[in-house]
Amino acid sequence: MSTISLRLPDSLHNELRKLAQREHVSINHLATLALAEKIAALETEEYMLQRTSRADKKRFLRAMKKVAETAPEYGDTLK
Repeated sequence: MSTISLRLPDSLHNELRKLAQREHVSINHLATLALAEKIAALETEEYMLQRTSRADKKRFLRAMKKVAETAPEYGDTLK
């Protein structure tokens, strides 16, 4: 495990402290969770951009032609 020194504006530190108290966790734990969520979001964005760059509309339409023309099952409709 690593240790870092982090400079925060007082206002952000105060909000972090309040949230940590409200959630009954340490400031360190809350900051770690927030950082992990941000990293996951950025990595997901990068993954999706990579996937979309490989998209092939012709292949997609060809695959969709294989889908049967049937009504959706009960409860599986758009409202």
